[in-house]
Amino acid sequence: MKKTYLARRNAILSSRSLSWGTLALVFAVFVLCVRLVASDMFWQAFAPVFRVSDTLSAGSNAFFNSFGDTAKLAASNERLTSENAALADENQALQTKVASLSALLGTAVPQKNAAGILAGVVARPPESPYDTLVLAVGEKEGVTLGMEAFAAGGVPIGMVSSVLADFSRVTLFSAAGTATSGWVGQANVPLTVTGEGGGAMRASVARAANIAVGDVVSVPGPGQLPIGSVVRIDSDPLSPAITLRIRSAANLFSIAWVELRATGVAPMAFATSTLP
Repeated sequence: MKKTYLARRNAILSSRSLSWGTLALVFAVFVLCVRLVASDMFWQAFAPVFRVSDTLSAGSNAFFNSFGDTAKLAASNERLTSENAALADENQALQTKVASLSALLGTAVPQKNAAGILAGVVARPPESPYDTLVLAVGEKEGVTLGMEAFAAGGVPIGMVSSVLADFSRVTLFSAAGTATSGWVGQANVPLTVTGEGGGAMRASVARAANIAVGDVVSVPGPGQLPIGSVVRIDSDPLSPAITLRIRSAANLFSIAWVELRATGVAPMAFATSTLP
């Protein structure tokens, strides 16, 4: 009997027969006791672990944020590359304009010949006001007041109205308030061409002249030189006269050069007021 009792006691105390629940209870009681006796022991024991964890977390955040910074830098670099390409294109366009202007000024050096003086246009409508052209020639090149200006094809477009040492100004036949004598139609009906500005001109003739749309309008040049054509006719049944709307034969907004000639033709008059 004594031997049996001791065997049972050893079985109860044997660690091999203890359940996991018993072990968990014992561990919980131990932790509670330690917590009551030394409350800061856990914090002091695990503080180095927490510090290492914080350091690793900060390092990982910095590592992953570096990818975001790289993406931002890549986007910024791409944007700067696009801007640089746009600036390069703009610079190329400006260089092309400079080359064109240099070529224009190169041809604008006055060339005197039997016909007259070739001159480059440095300002034209709408840059220049009152339907005028600014030329890169002046008194030094022999330009004088009253010289007649001709566009490509020998189309008269106006007369020199102002001369400086290196520049001159041509007032176009279409300048508002100007009046120029001329002819219209195959019958050479005399008329007075009045400028209206913006490249437009008008004239009044008798209804009996039988002028039609498309008839050519000419001015002295020497001889009769066409300056434009009739594009519209305004009429009033009660009036014996009709109004002709005339369009210049030259594109006044794209003229790059003109030829100045001393034709001896009387300067055009200003019907209303003198332009500044």
